[in-house]
Amino acid sequence: MSVTCRFGSMNYDNLRLLHEVLHISLHLRNSEESRMPGEGGGAESGLHRLHRNCYDPEYARMEAWLDEHPDFVQDYFLRKATRQVVDSWLVSHATPTSSSVELSSPTHNQSRGGSGATTPVRKISAHEFERGGLLKPMISTIDGTPTFLTSTEGQTGSGPGHSPTPGRRQRRSRHELRQLDEKELIFELVKDICNELEVRSLCHKILQNVSMLLHADRGSLFLVQGEKATCQTVGPHSQRGRYLVSKLFDVCSKSTLIEMEKKDEIRIPWGTGIVGYVAESGDPVNIPDAYKDERFNHDIDVLTGYKTRTLLCMPIKDTNGDVLGVAQVINKVGDAPFTEQDEKIFSSYLQFCGIGLRNAHLYEKSQLEVKRNQVLLDLARMIFEEQSTIEHVVFRILTHTQSLIQCQRVQVLLVHQASKGSFSRVFDFEATDLNGEDSESRTSPYESRFPINVGITGYVATTGETVSIPCAYEDPRFDHSVDDGTNFKHKTILCMAIKNSSGQIIGVIQLINKFDDLQFTKNDENFVEAFAIFCGMGIHNTHMYERAVVAIAKQSVTLEVLSYHATASLDDAQRLRKMRVPSAANFRLHEFTFDDYIMNDDETITACIRMFLDLDLVERFHMDYEVLCRWLLSVKKNYRNVTYHNWRHAFNVAQMMFSILTATQWWKIFGEAECLALIIGCLCHDLDHRGTNNSFQIKASSPLAQLYSTSTMEHHHFDQCIMILNSPGNQLLANVSPDEYSRVIRIVEEAILSTDLAVYFRKRGAFFNIVREGPRFNTEEHRELLRAMLMTVCDLAAITKPWDVEKRVAELVSSEFFEQGDIEREELNITPIDIMNREKEDQLPLMQVGFIDSICLPIYESFAALSDKLEPLVDGVRENRDHWLEIAAAQSLIPSESMEKDSNDNMTISKPSTPDSDAPSSPVHNYNSD
Repeated sequence: MSVTCRFGSMNYDNLRLLHEVLHISLHLRNSEESRMPGEGGGAESGLHRLHRNCYDPEYARMEAWLDEHPDFVQDYFLRKATRQVVDSWLVSHATPTSSSVELSSPTHNQSRGGSGATTPVRKISAHEFERGGLLKPMISTIDGTPTFLTSTEGQTGSGPGHSPTPGRRQRRSRHELRQLDEKELIFELVKDICNELEVRSLCHKILQNVSMLLHADRGSLFLVQGEKATCQTVGPHSQRGRYLVSKLFDVCSKSTLIEMEKKDEIRIPWGTGIVGYVAESGDPVNIPDAYKDERFNHDIDVLTGYKTRTLLCMPIKDTNGDVLGVAQVINKVGDAPFTEQDEKIFSSYLQFCGIGLRNAHLYEKSQLEVKRNQVLLDLARMIFEEQSTIEHVVFRILTHTQSLIQCQRVQVLLVHQASKGSFSRVFDFEATDLNGEDSESRTSPYESRFPINVGITGYVATTGETVSIPCAYEDPRFDHSVDDGTNFKHKTILCMAIKNSSGQIIGVIQLINKFDDLQFTKNDENFVEAFAIFCGMGIHNTHMYERAVVAIAKQSVTLEVLSYHATASLDDAQRLRKMRVPSAANFRLHEFTFDDYIMNDDETITACIRMFLDLDLVERFHMDYEVLCRWLLSVKKNYRNVTYHNWRHAFNVAQMMFSILTATQWWKIFGEAECLALIIGCLCHDLDHRGTNNSFQIKASSPLAQLYSTSTMEHHHFDQCIMILNSPGNQLLANVSPDEYSRVIRIVEEAILSTDLAVYFRKRGAFFNIVREGPRFNTEEHRELLRAMLMTVCDLAAITKPWDVEKRVAELVSSEFFEQGDIEREELNITPIDIMNREKEDQLPLMQVGFIDSICLPIYESFAALSDKLEPLVDGVRENRDHWLEIAAAQSLIPSESMEKDSNDNMTISKPSTPDSDAPSSPVHNYNSD
């Protein structure tokens, strides 16, 4: 029995043998590929492998017959091949990644491994997006860093010519199609293209189908590209205006999509030739003799070696009637001309083709937009990955821009922020820079290497407009002299502003001379514009980062210098270490009437050491004695030489704390850690005081006021305390356990902040209630309030001293207040409050009385209620109040007859003779008016 087909005659045995050979060859291919991965399985045919393993002359004859009848092989495989066979073919014929033409970029210092600083290997340019059909992997990295773009090789639908639509229906053979009538055939061919979304594959099907419908020898399909424009197309490569591109040219029944894709595109200007005429007019053209039609271009036949006789050319329109492309068929079989019936069939089928092409275009645009976004996201990641220096960021921008747009030179010019019209730095990158000897180690671009055309870049920097110049020498803004003596000639230029997140122009990016003498397109502008947004943010962030790094470095140097100059020297500490430390009795440290007036500075330091020793703080917290000496000297050194809030004031506050703790035995209530924190807090509570209070800092908008909106100076005192404690050689708490260290520091902060009288007024109500109801010092809340109020008692302790001490201190406080008042009047142009107003100096006695009545007496009376050991403090306050009243009466501030004694023998005013404003009781009228 024999089987007859249009490809020839074969007997049944040969056909059976063919079937067996095909299946054996595919089985051997799959089995060998599974055993030998990566050994170039696609380079050797299945039958060759079969010959190598079990050669048979009959198989060789069969293969020769198949080689001579490729139409039959193709038809057979289209009908019989399974999905597994197709996948195996795709895998064996896939192009290895390493064969791609790659643009290598230098890697960065290997010490940055894993930082993502490696410049990627670019496998795509922006020009690819103009061609369409971009569904292949685009970016990988040298060091394997993952990107947004993952490889699609080996996946279904990624091979050339393969439809992206899953579940592709099996096509009927040509023989089966020819058995159908005209309507059934059109319907079948419509179904064949309705789900095809890949443009080239769709065009190939359309041409083969129309050739079958019209019995034509071959066909071509041209798609409309470019934008509608009023200007004429300029140059052979111009993208401006509309033109037609041959997606597939001269497709015959034997043509394969792979073969067609290898051919170069043919561009036809709009309205030129038969194809251009049909596209422009929208009318079909049926020519029975091509050589007799003046619109026919004879050169095509000369180039192809194929003689055109009859020709039918028809537009492909969408549902809106717009021309999407032009399809033409050539040479009807039998040399007969195309008939009107052919035109009707052609027109009917092309209506469906227009819908299919429209869908394919939309799908392609969506895919391209996804890829475009992936490219931009990947470029953005490259920029924001590491913003260490401006040179590094600009180098990334230049290399990636050049790789994406494919041009000879890219430049980034940073605008000088002061002048705006000039550039502070100019970076230049040339495509050949990657081929140099230093390309592997280069991480920054060349600076000011090439002359800059200030006319164009300056225009963009000042206006922010994008400039695209197709011919530089024809643009009046271009300065020809920049090319003199450079062996470089400007041809095409694309210049665009780089803006930060606020929209301010911070630089300009300029691309020069696109490869292959192409002009910069709208597509290029869109890419650069989108990329420039990321560039602007990247450059701006890097500028901010660099400024932050410089600021941190300056701060570090400043702290180092301050630490050196603000801390006591080791020699001074060793000198103090050798001194004898007298007893507390010798210094009279336990007495509430203590006066430091006759003591020198060394004696004040040794007296502080005695406090630490007697409270057993040195032994308990394993303090290095030399460190204690140096820390005390450093604390003293950090007090400024102001009138009152100086080292002597801090020393007196600490002495009062020591005397209260020992007299009342409250050190047993607090414990060593809290006692240590209180003594440190007293000694440090006015560190670096400037002789002005919190109110002044706020009025003057000082840097300290900008740092701290409340308790301004107190926060600064605490910060200075921590700085000294952390300075080398002054680490007093170095041997304290972590938990105790945290607790001590917390209590020190509470103690120092409590010296702000605003805090005192906020807390004293709760404290007075505790005193009335009876304290429970075993609770942290009550102990915290006691510590806070105790700091105020010690801070104001001068009011409890004998009259000569109190009067001397009051004069010092008034002098400092008046100095602040003078500054406020002269520099801030404000009238100071009474207590700081030198013109109200005569009102001082009454101010002191008001201060004692509103602030001092209530708190000292409360402490006397807690411990009778503190009664002398209340007595001292009352005695000083009487002295101030006597002075006021002597100065006729109040009439002497209005003064009388109460039942406790205290002086009182029976009838005030001055307005309330003359006897202020505001919390600002105090010794510690921070």
